[in-house]
Amino acid sequence: MKKYIFSSLILLFPLFISAQTNLKGMIMDKQNPENNLGVAGATVNWLNTSIGAITNEKGWFTIPYKKEYKKLVVSYIGYKTDTITITSLNPIHHFITSESDLEEITIRAKRDAVQKSLFATANTFTVNNDELLKAACCNLAESFETNPSIDVSFSDALTGTRQIQMLGLKSPYLQIMQENIPSIRGAAQAFGLTFTPGTWVESIQITKGAGSVVNGFESISGQINAELVKPFSDNKFFLNAYSSLNGRLELNTHFNEKISEKWQTGLYIHGNYRGEKFDKNNDNFLDAPLANQINVMNRWQYTDAQNGWVSFLNVRFLNDEKQTGELNFNPETDKGTTNAWGSEIDTKRFETSAKLGYVFPELPFQSFGLQLAYSNHQQDSYFGLNVYDIKHESFYSNLLFNSIIGDTRNKFKTGINFTYDKFNELVNTTDYSRKEKSLGAFFEYAFDNLDNFSLTAGIRVDTHNLLGTFITPRIHVRYVPWEKGVFRASAGRGKRSANIFAENQQIFASSRQINIDNVGGNIYGLNPEIAWNYGVSYLQKFNLFDKKGDITFDFYRTDFSNQVVVDWENPQEISFYDLNGKSIADSFQVEVNYELAKNLNLRTAFKYFDISTDYKSGSLQKPIQPNNRFFANVSYETEAKENSAQWKFDVTFNNIGKQRLPNTASNPSQYRLPEYSERYSLLNSQITKVFSNKFEVYVGAENLTNVQQKNPILASDDPFGSNFDTTIVYSPIFGRAVYAGLRFKIK
Repeated sequence: MKKYIFSSLILLFPLFISAQTNLKGMIMDKQNPENNLGVAGATVNWLNTSIGAITNEKGWFTIPYKKEYKKLVVSYIGYKTDTITITSLNPIHHFITSESDLEEITIRAKRDAVQKSLFATANTFTVNNDELLKAACCNLAESFETNPSIDVSFSDALTGTRQIQMLGLKSPYLQIMQENIPSIRGAAQAFGLTFTPGTWVESIQITKGAGSVVNGFESISGQINAELVKPFSDNKFFLNAYSSLNGRLELNTHFNEKISEKWQTGLYIHGNYRGEKFDKNNDNFLDAPLANQINVMNRWQYTDAQNGWVSFLNVRFLNDEKQTGELNFNPETDKGTTNAWGSEIDTKRFETSAKLGYVFPELPFQSFGLQLAYSNHQQDSYFGLNVYDIKHESFYSNLLFNSIIGDTRNKFKTGINFTYDKFNELVNTTDYSRKEKSLGAFFEYAFDNLDNFSLTAGIRVDTHNLLGTFITPRIHVRYVPWEKGVFRASAGRGKRSANIFAENQQIFASSRQINIDNVGGNIYGLNPEIAWNYGVSYLQKFNLFDKKGDITFDFYRTDFSNQVVVDWENPQEISFYDLNGKSIADSFQVEVNYELAKNLNLRTAFKYFDISTDYKSGSLQKPIQPNNRFFANVSYETEAKENSAQWKFDVTFNNIGKQRLPNTASNPSQYRLPEYSERYSLLNSQITKVFSNKFEVYVGAENLTNVQQKNPILASDDPFGSNFDTTIVYSPIFGRAVYAGLRFKIK
């Protein structure tokens, strides 16, 4: 109750205006009404004086004021110079417009591959396209290989599916969005990250800890938002071809066409295929599945910057087929029999979404937006003799309004959203179908004193047919104690329904019996998961030997009021039950980025985890979770020539700490595992040769150290016996993987 009172008091944070001797204001780009971003580096000065200022990273400026100053001149390269009449000391907000009469001027300023801001209130950083291209990045799940904040591992020994974690918690506790619309959730949890091709991703925004209340109540450990390429800004034509020695082939093509001055459309086609069988560890099981995927998206973008309108319409279809199991498995003759163990996972997904935004031309701080999304996800699958089918229909809508209170130092967002989910879920012969409906309203207040303090506090109220009516408060605070240093703190609550089968599909590829402790809850007989997340962060940017760098310290704690415990401690069963006691995840990270020499950059990080849960058998550390991780990335690129020709080199090193393994003591001796895994190191590298701004080739290797887990499948010699288990995977299975590819584009 105290937490709710605290959150409510924060929302009533007093609005104040300190005594002013300066004029403050914000300069924005009229051509970018969707994001309403400030223009950094614009010049403002008093007419006929030498008194001036430059806008900061957020577009804000502060300029000395005298009574005789009446005309303020705003200028920026490539934009019309404006003269504004100043009649009061209230902070101003002004749009600048592109100078159509000027000759085209191209200004190239190299962005950091990973951008960390001193001005954002939340602990958010942006991973740009330059960072994504440092690795093969075939899909969204593989887009975090060079990022120390996200941990990537394999979910099982059969499907080759990568899963991600942040703050020591798996992806279901993250809210994963595409263009601020929740996307990877429900039936898509296990494989959804592999359904977004890497070339479709323009940038990724990662927020640690409590997220925003605007997009819902499900976020617990953080938020990840993937911005897709836009028809207006993407290349007219783009081609990416990829091939690896593990039999994986991929092809991506983008076609963008300008229909009119305001309309542009893009067609994006992705295909991947693996038809070759590999069994490097000689356990008679495929090391990677046979796979075939076709993925097509059509985007429409409408922009009317002069009148403040922008909209997007997306339509997308995916068909994904996987086959795994024993080498001699033939689905035509062996499906549903004990002739040979095999599995097929067939997924069809259709989705469409629409976004409409309007910025008031004369009030650029005020806007409204509407988001609509529908998806139909159908997975038909079997794992040996286990059947798992799920169909998930989802509808999401969000109507929001942005404005100010008094002046632009005090902003707010408010709105309502509605979500509908229909699950038809079959586990062998048991039907777990259900419907979920929720209606929520939110209010988020943001204060920025334009100097060294900002605050974002939000609260939402939701009513849900299965979770009840509840309140979700969240708060972020930023304070700048000195130059180039920023302290951040956050706290917030999240609540979610655990999709125990969709999120843990690896259980079907084992002989474990499924036990659910039914306590009368509305979802699988279990109660919803509820957790509080608290965190602090400190970022310090510096210059050392005339080279830029930064160091970040993060500490976050996730404290579960209730959690659906997934108990692997009996090797013959898997149990799901409500938490009775404590479940706490502590995460500490220190990260250093430094420019060693011109175009030579180092990123290094150390992470420590302490994640414990009260199981029925006692308090234990989370299984298959490294207690620490050391990360290092070194990248170098030669100076680009006039035609953009250059070389790029990238090396990533990971040292993974020991991991507690689930208890296998009751297994026969040949199927037992040690209590802990050994430490191991991974080395990935990629070299890119850019021939011109149109064509480049790349070659790389994952797991150069050729680390392979011994016996990743327990009882592979008896797949229909009581000890068969593919779920205990703590290191790579395939070993070294060499790949090559090319990129071709027409601007």
